[in-house]
Amino acid sequence: MSFSLELTEEHRDLRDWVHGFAVKEIRPAAAEWDEREETPWPVISEAARIGLYGFETLATFWADETGLSLPIVNEELFWGDGGIGMAIFGTTLAVAGIFASGTPDQLAEWVPQCYGDADDPKVAAFCSSEPDAGSDVAAMRTRAVYDEATDEWVLNGQKAWATNGGIANVHVVQAVVDPELGPKGQAAFVVPPGTPGLSSPSKIRKHGLRASHTADVYLDDVRVPGRCLLGGKEKLDERLARAREGGRSSSQAMRTFELSRPTVGAQALGIARAAYEQALEYAGQRETFGRPIIDNQGVAFTLADMRTEIDAARLLVWRAAWMGRNEVPFEAGEGSMSKLKAGRVATWVTERAVQILGGNGYTREYPVERMHRDAKIYDIFEGTEQIQQLVVARAVSGRHIP
Repeated sequence: MSFSLELTEEHRDLRDWVHGFAVKEIRPAAAEWDEREETPWPVISEAARIGLYGFETLATFWADETGLSLPIVNEELFWGDGGIGMAIFGTTLAVAGIFASGTPDQLAEWVPQCYGDADDPKVAAFCSSEPDAGSDVAAMRTRAVYDEATDEWVLNGQKAWATNGGIANVHVVQAVVDPELGPKGQAAFVVPPGTPGLSSPSKIRKHGLRASHTADVYLDDVRVPGRCLLGGKEKLDERLARAREGGRSSSQAMRTFELSRPTVGAQALGIARAAYEQALEYAGQRETFGRPIIDNQGVAFTLADMRTEIDAARLLVWRAAWMGRNEVPFEAGEGSMSKLKAGRVATWVTERAVQILGGNGYTREYPVERMHRDAKIYDIFEGTEQIQQLVVARAVSGRHIP
């Protein structure tokens, strides 16, 4: 049995295709959309036109049995720019929510509506976090109550920090159906386009990823048909019954995050690699005391560490992506390991890049300033650094560490 870390020709072609898009379409537009703090619809439209944005493309990436297509694509997109990368790929978290819990019929109905088409692209939102329930999933307060007379679910509550919240064609909402069961008493629902009662009065102005729309979402007696319960009511009733009897029943939100963590790690890697390359180029050109600053060990050794950390994090991401795709259990929290390491690397590498560029790195004339702002969120969203540590600690110790 052979073993190789060399990418296949198909993977190299995919990487080069997406990298070319990042060079031609994303990088020239990055500073503008960061300043405007608006969704870059022209870039999304171009991605849809060439087949990079769409449910067929995502299905092709997911069909890759190595699991590497998604992290390769994300690293290259986010190498282009973190904010625009998230504007393009933020929809996939909602799709992951549908995939994690939905039936084949539900995937066929809702996933295409998440993307729209090349002539009229759409985005989707996954709504899980709340003002008082981020990492603490058990604190979720949004409720879903079944109206048997009409076969509808009635949703009420507030969601926070939703990527594409309010501008999405499809919202996937996590809600409590049985408060006594904590996280095991939650379910995911699709809120179809134009459903009354869903609103998002304003967007959140953020430190980084400014080209990606983030907003709170309010649900006021939002009624959705019974078929919008992902997985169906029969499956939900069975899962709740097992939970009441003390059986194992994992949170649907956590399953979504487990699927997405290696991909999120790849996004952080893309930002880190871009900052490293900027710093490497600058260090070779900037001269002080009659020589390039890269000739100083303090700078050269920092660059060596930056490259080492990026490559090490990529191996963790690729391993977790392969495991997730091939349903190999994360017995040591490998998915969380990959996101934890990649997030730390992105924040550290971008900070070091700013330092290497000195005063220039602190200005908006150089992109490392934006990359530094974009990187920080990878220690926070999709599970904070401390939550990833907790997941890994529980996995390796076999103990419920509070």
